[in-house]
Amino acid sequence: MRVGQNPAKFVKEVPQPERITVAVLNYIPFVSGFYADLPEVLDTCLKRIRETADLPFDLLVFDNGSCEEVRQTLARQRDEGLIQYLILSEKNLGKGGAWNMIFGAAPGEILVYTDNDCYFYPGWLSESLKLLETFPNVGMVTARPFRTRPEVYTSSVVWAEQEPDVTVEHGNFIPYEVFQEFDLSLGQTEEEICSHYAASEDVRLTYQGVQALTGASHWQFMAYTDVLKQFLPFRMDRPMGQVKQLDERMNQAGYLRLMPTQPYAMNMSNTLRSVKQGAESVEKKAAPGLKYKLLDFSLVRKVMLFIYDRIFKWYYDR
Repeated sequence: MRVGQNPAKFVKEVPQPERITVAVLNYIPFVSGFYADLPEVLDTCLKRIRETADLPFDLLVFDNGSCEEVRQTLARQRDEGLIQYLILSEKNLGKGGAWNMIFGAAPGEILVYTDNDCYFYPGWLSESLKLLETFPNVGMVTARPFRTRPEVYTSSVVWAEQEPDVTVEHGNFIPYEVFQEFDLSLGQTEEEICSHYAASEDVRLTYQGVQALTGASHWQFMAYTDVLKQFLPFRMDRPMGQVKQLDERMNQAGYLRLMPTQPYAMNMSNTLRSVKQGAESVEKKAAPGLKYKLLDFSLVRKVMLFIYDRIFKWYYDR
């Protein structure tokens, strides 16, 4: 038998979510080795979202089975009102499993997704939204120009070439320094970066006075929530390595995939060494010492990374 009336019956209205939900996927299983600096990287990512966003948003964090220390930190930020929605998964569902929950749960009309190692610059949110709302049939917008595989933005090029109101240009529109900055963060060598830049090109579109480069990426993007839900569920049997299927499936469905012509985001990877704290630029990497030159030697690098991969799987991939 019920005792009394539920007080919620007398609540006249409830707060509505913001139009934009910014979702961060986090995974820090332990704080050592590769992950030693990642708690600080995550904290920087969340701070930069709050400090540089120039439009209202709600922040959603999906933690994919991190260690207790990290989970407690996130819970504390939620309690302080810095995180509006916090989802704590008991185990690592992989990026596909996390996307299934994030894309399905995000309350906003527009979702901004980012990995936990993205460093944002002022204007990133409004500039991404400008491309999303100006161009028709946009699937996703990544807040930084870089060169992606041409085969995953063919729909963008086909649309542009058939649309009389669009100007299509092919060439080197991303300055080499901007291109190099991003590829260095992926662990590529200077030789690999130079070769990639020389062998590839940019496709620039101008529509209604707004310019964009073709391409986008799964590591950070803005999209309409109802568009993303069309691609659910994602079935990935590995934690990483299969995430490009979002890029491929969105292109196959005919959606545009775009980037601004200027960088509004940067990949920190697993360290803050390349980032100037509190600044709006990324530090140039210092000349490496002898130890790091040796570690970058191709054969040494392959052997060391193979050993690291084996150790990680023995302990954590069970």
